[in-house]
Amino acid sequence: MTDAHSHQPYVAHHFTDAFQQREAAKLGVWIFLLTEILLFGGLFVAYSVFRAWNPDMFHNAHKFLDVRMGTLNTVVLITSSVTVALAIRAIQLGRKKQTIGLLVATLVLAGVFLVVKYFEYSHKFHLGQLPGKYYTFTGVEGSNPHVFFSIYFAMTGLHGIHVLAGMAVISWALINTMKGKYSSEYFTPIEMAGLYWHLVDMIWIFLFPLFYLVG
Repeated sequence: MTDAHSHQPYVAHHFTDAFQQREAAKLGVWIFLLTEILLFGGLFVAYSVFRAWNPDMFHNAHKFLDVRMGTLNTVVLITSSVTVALAIRAIQLGRKKQTIGLLVATLVLAGVFLVVKYFEYSHKFHLGQLPGKYYTFTGVEGSNPHVFFSIYFAMTGLHGIHVLAGMAVISWALINTMKGKYSSEYFTPIEMAGLYWHLVDMIWIFLFPLFYLVG
């Protein structure tokens, strides 16, 4: 074990080899991702219940969401999933500069997503389409339209927090890549960051039709 570790300094002392360490990391990340799915699962259930109770109101309220912005953000996130997947492939092939470029591209796309969301949120704040008692907009037909926007802000806001967390993890992977800590022999952290980012992308793929295309 000592000889193996002397040739593989990135293997922690409690693992016998790099393969065991990578498999343990993947298992840990998948368990974490399952907890994230459970977190959003509760909100998806709330969405389903309130939509079943207020189908007409949900249909009328969704018309005040900007489908163009939602579509743009969907394309942006799907593209970012491609760039992070390509980054993982690049580091597996030992292409450090290409990996760095692809991770930077992923961060830029994530930033674009948040900028678009900022403008979308700002417009809703201006109109008074806010959660709960702060809702002042009067243009939606049906009772309790604030319920739709409350769920909208809860789910997209939580997703936005996950986008920020994903950007932090990818930035950490980027910095370590630039320092030369990862190579074709050791790329597990980048792969795990990619798994998390794919989850962020997948959640949005569900949120987009549920809110923007509900009609």
